[in-house]
Amino acid sequence: MYLKKLLRPLKNARVLCAGEREAEKIFVSGLCDDSRFVKKGDLFFCKKGANHDSHEFAAEALRKGAVALVVERELPNDCVQILVEDCREATALLAGEFYGRPSEKVRVIGITGTNGKTTTAYMLASILRRAGKSVGVIGTLGVYYAHKKIAPELTTPDPLFLQETLGDMASLGVEYAVVEISAHALWYKKDAGIRYEACIFTNCTQDHLDFFGNMQRYAATKKRLFLQEKCPLAVLNGDDPLGREIGEEAGASVLYYGMDTPAHAFAVVTEETAYGSRLMLNVKDRLQEVELHLTGRHNVYNALAAATTAQALGFTMTQIAAGLSSLTRVKGRLEAVAEYGGAKIFVDFAHTPDGLEKSLLALKKHTRGRLVCLFGCGGNRDKEKRPLMGAAVAKLADFSVLTSDNPRYEDPMDIISEIERGYKLRSTRYVIVPEREKAIEYAVNALKEGDVLLVAGKGGEDYQEIMGIKYRLNDNDLIKKTIKERGERPL
Repeated sequence: MYLKKLLRPLKNARVLCAGEREAEKIFVSGLCDDSRFVKKGDLFFCKKGANHDSHEFAAEALRKGAVALVVERELPNDCVQILVEDCREATALLAGEFYGRPSEKVRVIGITGTNGKTTTAYMLASILRRAGKSVGVIGTLGVYYAHKKIAPELTTPDPLFLQETLGDMASLGVEYAVVEISAHALWYKKDAGIRYEACIFTNCTQDHLDFFGNMQRYAATKKRLFLQEKCPLAVLNGDDPLGREIGEEAGASVLYYGMDTPAHAFAVVTEETAYGSRLMLNVKDRLQEVELHLTGRHNVYNALAAATTAQALGFTMTQIAAGLSSLTRVKGRLEAVAEYGGAKIFVDFAHTPDGLEKSLLALKKHTRGRLVCLFGCGGNRDKEKRPLMGAAVAKLADFSVLTSDNPRYEDPMDIISEIERGYKLRSTRYVIVPEREKAIEYAVNALKEGDVLLVAGKGGEDYQEIMGIKYRLNDNDLIKKTIKERGERPL
């Protein structure tokens, strides 16, 4: 693609050095924002990050064959430079143009919220697939479409990969893309230029304050998904104060779902077990009974979000029920992993105070013995939530095993001590087992008939990050290994 054509989405960019006439002659064969991987013909993006400023690597990119630079400040290099105010936003906009504006061909549905994004995404994808649609999913568990599977890196990929993936979906005939949009992605404008079909808000509770500083900034960032120019339909949790706030400010059409306040969609739970529930959905006065194979009230909310969106997009209540009922599990999302000696074991990604509380509440009503929780907190992340997580678990669990999560560059015992500070305010019924593998073995072996064990924090992750190295570790595998060693079979 010729550079002049590629620059069409940029409104206030200035072409420096050789000028616009030179830009007409430059052919761009690729996009790159990492100087280590520049190829001949690439357009190179210079961004300023927390630790590195890639303007400093512009010369290296040019030596490797970059044909032009996108910059936030003019550089002394003798080449065509496109000067922009925000290179991150420009990256996303130009990526969309380069890959053929794929969101005009694939119907993109964005989901944001502290908790529930992944489960809601998979519920909605299941509905769409059962209705005969070709669907792609992009999120925390990875990228899935057209028989392709790409391992997870970030909840929302960086814009070059995101737009390339959407472009590939379009070329393969994928009709819908359900994309998890994290607060970080919105902050960095990774989704700039994407045309959404609908946007979903699940909830907003404390998380990522190490990055955003306070809840006000975190919440304001979530709102960015629902700007009038990008979101024609907002599907919002009406029981969450931020959901109502977004609805009052949004220029888009608004649909609320909820259980406690008046909403366009709600549900009545008629039967509930440890492994799911039966409920009557009411979406804009259309009724449908649904059998849900996912545990807990919070998953009823996720089902409502998916159902409300699908109904608004023209799918029938029968198709919605079929899609929700056919989803039997979402990897690492309050996933029933095993029954062992009369005890039930679940694995969950819950890693916030609110997430832990909701998962424990969901399990507590189905616990005849003790409710046991194994959890830790990630290193080099929001430290303020550690004692809050400890207090949340101590309030609901009968016993806990405090262990390591992804310590990253912190000492696991320092992290556990901060959890313990909140835990001890409510309970002393816990043990500390720092090594996660040994902690899981301890917790499983301590179970008695009627107990329920929640292994929380990592969910479907296949690694543990320690000092910059990701070691192979999966909670499900460790649980099943422990059970098999004792002659029993997992679910």
